[in-house]
Amino acid sequence: MLPARLRTRAIARARQLGISMGEFIRRSMESMLTGARDGGDDPLIADAAVFDGPVPDDLASNHDRYLYGDREQ
Repeated sequence: MLPARLRTRAIARARQLGISMGEFIRRSMESMLTGARDGGDDPLIADAAVFDGPVPDDLASNHDRYLYGDREQ
């Protein structure tokens, strides 16, 4: 199911970590599925002094509103 280049890179990384390919895939999936909703290990979002609260789903498209509020132009 994996393209050859991706499979080769994944096997190499799993070996570096000393884990099986299956464990590497499980960890990768867990990281992606968890990190996508809560900001993962992004240092900006992880720093409560900079960011406090859940990551809004529309942050990318409405970042000005989150940074500056709903000011009239």
